[in-house]
Amino acid sequence: MSSALDRLKNLTHKISISSYELVRKENLSILKKLFVEIGINKKVDAFEDIFEFKAINLSGASLLEENLGEIKEGKYLQVLAISYDKTAKVKSKNISLAYFGRAENVDVALKNRVVEFIIRYRFEKSFMTLEHYNDMLSSFGTKSE
Repeated sequence: MSSALDRLKNLTHKISISSYELVRKENLSILKKLFVEIGINKKVDAFEDIFEFKAINLSGASLLEENLGEIKEGKYLQVLAISYDKTAKVKSKNISLAYFGRAENVDVALKNRVVEFIIRYRFEKSFMTLEHYNDMLSSFGTKSE
């Protein structure tokens, strides 16, 4: 069994599905506040529209667990969204959602809120992905053959 699957099994033993829904609701509530607080609402009109992006990334600070939020010297702190258009000649496009200047000059509290926004966004996207694949599996019915 893969280590990712082992981790998922361990996590599901610790947390019930109803607990996940509570965590998800709380996450969305905080994410909406951060959406305004860090200024994403200046580039994206409706909060729900951020989930139309394929992904949202961060430059200028680490998103790795072992050094989460660590500044990358000489880089600029910026929230970048990746949009995808199947019909366009260039399929994917990066869009700047927020620019904060040189990472080392950004207030630590603001930088932490930006990092938190990205993590909370990805957390909600993972729920959406789970729902998507669950819906796809329903097309196979309940019988296993």
